[in-house]
Amino acid sequence: MKIIPFPTQPLQNAEWTAVALDKIVSGYPQSAYKVLYTSKTEEFTAGIYECTPGKWKTSYTEDEFCTLIEGRLRMTNDKGEVQEFQAPDSFLIPSGYSGTWEPLSQLRKFFVIYEKSK
Repeated sequence: MKIIPFPTQPLQNAEWTAVALDKIVSGYPQSAYKVLYTSKTEEFTAGIYECTPGKWKTSYTEDEFCTLIEGRLRMTNDKGEVQEFQAPDSFLIPSGYSGTWEPLSQLRKFFVIYEKSK
């Protein structure tokens, strides 16, 4: 068993995809990610995520811990409460969160996701 390093450089040869049109609120955001670890039960994953500025609707069925390694982010929940983060902030998005994800600049983060199997 090896320890898994998390590089801070931009993803190399990443496949960028557009955010689904039905979720976009503004801009033309794209994202890319690389999973670096998945547990045997597949309930726990960790990796690196990048995205371009824009704003889109999001809802979480998983718990996600994030550490920003580049950029600024605004999140607004469905009640209109706004929280802003910038590198090197860390935060946890609980399962059930619903609102908007709004990168204010190019964004890169480490993520750790836990989602209980059904």
